[in-house]
Amino acid sequence: MLTAKVTSKGQITIPKNVRDKLGIKAGEGINFEEKDGVFYIKKSVVKSPFDKWKGKLKTLKGKRSDEVIKELRRE
Repeated sequence: MLTAKVTSKGQITIPKNVRDKLGIKAGEGINFEEKDGVFYIKKSVVKSPFDKWKGKLKTLKGKRSDEVIKELRRE
């Protein structure tokens, strides 16, 4: 079991092997999750602002770009 001491400011240092295993780098966030009285640490995953657009162009699959432009211009 790994342990860490808490500073007077409530800070801890996450052991290097734990940071490496979780893929946590300086400046990145971590999440704390409680289940049945046990706390779990997880790397915070930042979503891309483009994720909401994923899959929106499926209807255009297989079409050539010039065909799409003609459709948009209603030519």
